[in-house]
Amino acid sequence: MKWAARALCAAVTGAVLAASGCSLEGARGNYGTGPDAIITVNGGEPQNGLVPTNTNENMGGRVVDSLFTGLYSYTADGTPMLANAESVDTTDNQHYTVHLVRDWTFTDGTPVRAENYVRAWNFGAATVNGQLQQSFFSPIEGYDGVAAEGSALTEMSGLKVVDDYTFTVRLTSPNIDFKLGLGFTPFKPLPDVFFTEGAAKFGEHPVGNGPYMLKGPDAWLHNVKLDVVRNPNYKGPDKPKNGGLSFIFYSSFDTAYTDLESGNLDVLDTVPVSALGTYQKVLGSRALTKPTAQNMQLGIPYYLPHFSGEEGRLRRAAISMAINRPEIIKAIFRGARGAAQDFTARSLPGWDPNIPGNDVLKFDPVKAKQLWAQANAIAPWSGSFEVAYNSDGDHQTWIDAVSNQVKNTLGIDAHGAPQPTFKQVRDAITKRTIRTAFRSGWQGDYPSMIEFLQPQFVTGAGSNDPVYSSPAFDAKLIEAERALDPNQSYALVNRAQAILMHDLPVIPLWDYTAAGGVGPGVKAQLTWNGLADFTQITKGDVAESTKG
Repeated sequence: MKWAARALCAAVTGAVLAASGCSLEGARGNYGTGPDAIITVNGGEPQNGLVPTNTNENMGGRVVDSLFTGLYSYTADGTPMLANAESVDTTDNQHYTVHLVRDWTFTDGTPVRAENYVRAWNFGAATVNGQLQQSFFSPIEGYDGVAAEGSALTEMSGLKVVDDYTFTVRLTSPNIDFKLGLGFTPFKPLPDVFFTEGAAKFGEHPVGNGPYMLKGPDAWLHNVKLDVVRNPNYKGPDKPKNGGLSFIFYSSFDTAYTDLESGNLDVLDTVPVSALGTYQKVLGSRALTKPTAQNMQLGIPYYLPHFSGEEGRLRRAAISMAINRPEIIKAIFRGARGAAQDFTARSLPGWDPNIPGNDVLKFDPVKAKQLWAQANAIAPWSGSFEVAYNSDGDHQTWIDAVSNQVKNTLGIDAHGAPQPTFKQVRDAITKRTIRTAFRSGWQGDYPSMIEFLQPQFVTGAGSNDPVYSSPAFDAKLIEAERALDPNQSYALVNRAQAILMHDLPVIPLWDYTAAGGVGPGVKAQLTWNGLADFTQITKGDVAESTKG
């Protein structure tokens, strides 16, 4: 899922709060302690309304996943566990029968039935609805018909309702990852009210079936915060151990970290760059650290001048080899990153540091200059190399470092191009109106290398921001999906990555060791993909927890 490097997407300032007539109620005392405590966590303004099939970025995703539960949920280590499904049966990874848990309801009291899944998935797949997560339904038989440009078809032939609590799924071919991904955001069910009032209205006041529900009609104060409370009727395995969550939208990580230190924020999942060298000493046992499935990369759209065809390939390779990743990681991130060796993350099953062609990710200024000169022989360079990023994230320091390295190595003008918010950057990228390179990242949605690659690089996929297309890559990834043995699939995935190494649709930079922290009296852990394990956060009596 596209993420903001935990970008926090709007200022929570006195002026904003005064104008909105809202108060954050100050500190922990007003949010309580014990099993009904409301936990304050960092978040950001979602890019779009809270509709599962149209949410492909982290800030919206963390909220949607708290409000909706799919057939599976995931443990802190990424293991899927049955949730809204009683069973998901298959003998061949192509034909599935899903039996739902009975008596599970949405928060408006209506039952969660097979039809709520089938209608939701068909809605997400149909081109007429323009959903950002459309491509995740591509393995299902009939997807090509509903996803074709200009198609009026709205139902995939591979989905059939058997009875109120049973439906079947038929894929076009075996898919080793399909079952693993059934807890991911776009595969959540939608209630009947979604189809009567429409996506725009529903997205502002969603009705889910998850561990939490919106606190009330004014729960989402745009650009300030969003409050959810425990769903008392939730039947899933991950029942909340707290009373709810308040996602606070900060203007910077530094402000959030200050609040964490002072006890006015309960959980922060990303420590700012400025504190990476000291946070473990300052926070002590309140510090959180964990290798996670997240990465950072530079995207350069193929439609930009000088970045299409062979000229573009040479320029991407030159820029990649002009970047000294280890130097930036040591100087800025204090070792809390790992220099990229592929397009995924080293914590994932099947990760291989020896992808053919990954020398292009190593600092080599001599080779970089040679490649740039070869590109200039095709068409002389003009203009400057700019990298768009969101100012409300913690990106300026490393963007400046990358830009300076490119400038000094290639002898061109290179600099950052800040935009106020993550939402603004994502909107420009999604609408194909951005006219610069941009910083981007991917956070795993379930522990799979395929999930890092398919939505970002398959032709026409919903998160294919550079507008990349390679029939050879698409075909190799399909082979990996159809493999029945995980090790065979891993090998095929990495052969597909060798194609990406040649083409460089994005420039991988690094993957992550997450650094976070909790407030006094708070117990929490980071999950396999860097998010806090929200339902399991507890906040005891502060006086008791700090004794001794």
